[in-house]
Amino acid sequence: MSSSKHMETKLIHAGELRPRVGGAVNLPIFQSATFEYGGEDDYHDIRYIRLNNTPNHNVLGEKLAAIENAEAGLVAASGMAIISTTMLSILHKGDHILLQDCLYGGTHDFVTKDLPSLGIEYDFIDGSDPSSWEKKIRKQTKAIYVETIANPLMDVPELLAVVDFARSHKIVSIIDNTFASPINFRPAEHGFDLSLHSCTKYLNGHSDIVAGACIGKAALVKDVKRKLNHLGGTMDPHAAFLLHRGLKTLALRVKYQNESAKKIAHYLQKHSEIDRVNYPGLATHPAYASAEKLFDGFGGMLSFELKGEDADKTDEFLKALQLPICAPSLGGVESLITRPATTSHLGLSREDRKKIGISDSLVRFSTGIEATEDLIEDFDQALKKISSKVVR
Repeated sequence: MSSSKHMETKLIHAGELRPRVGGAVNLPIFQSATFEYGGEDDYHDIRYIRLNNTPNHNVLGEKLAAIENAEAGLVAASGMAIISTTMLSILHKGDHILLQDCLYGGTHDFVTKDLPSLGIEYDFIDGSDPSSWEKKIRKQTKAIYVETIANPLMDVPELLAVVDFARSHKIVSIIDNTFASPINFRPAEHGFDLSLHSCTKYLNGHSDIVAGACIGKAALVKDVKRKLNHLGGTMDPHAAFLLHRGLKTLALRVKYQNESAKKIAHYLQKHSEIDRVNYPGLATHPAYASAEKLFDGFGGMLSFELKGEDADKTDEFLKALQLPICAPSLGGVESLITRPATTSHLGLSREDRKKIGISDSLVRFSTGIEATEDLIEDFDQALKKISSKVVR
């Protein structure tokens, strides 16, 4: 059954241990730091928890590779652990990387504040303008890095052009696939070398762990694993167990979130209090045609701005909501809402946020699995409350 072509079956059966451990239907938590020596002749193959090769790690790696139709997979302690480790396994002193200009704040901070101290240089590119990339390439360029759906403006770069560009210049193509999830987009199928995830989000789906994953070409994943073994960003066995559990319902959750987010985006787009809505499933989105062609769904994430771009007014709106929880992170069963300027992108200066289009009043919404109708009703009452408030 693990060889099934269907995502829903792979999520349950791919990578599972056979025979089952003690007959247990669920993979146990292997709460052991070390394992019996089995004649390994390579340090990185010794069975030891920091070397990311316990049964919990291995099953997850195989399952993640299977659902993205890639060669190999690896899990780590957090999304940033896998992002930083992946970059450091590919980039060395004197190297250069190209990155999409609108990125998750943690990634942006790591690139701009940590890589330069290691002698690694970078340039940002407009992901929607491939003709401009050639000006930024150097002999020292080793990789190009984008996000499938950018955080928090929901931009979709020219993904196929990224792959072609990387191949033509013999550099590594890396994509953060967190927002799309393997349900909506599988990078290896389109030629990306490495796909990264903050498993904290959709892959786990229950807002109770932090975790990361690297999926892609076996040789590159092996390099990332060896660097991870040295840096120590190892996933805890209990977190691995929870991620393994969460993955089994990924298809059910994301397909529902796709549909719910699309309905909410259409509702907001028509509302008189909303200035603009960023969602790739809207026909008005600049990358709609590309997203429709490449994606199996448009995702559960959207962002928007109220008219007037007033941060205080936006905060009043957030406080008036009853169902979405105002908190950072995303991809869980509960709807979460936040102003990126105060959470995910707080590490960027206001000037840097402004350069990439993130205003102080921008709202990011992660659609949960509540009834869509209830969420829309809640948005409606909150918007009515702020529109009827008399300014004194």
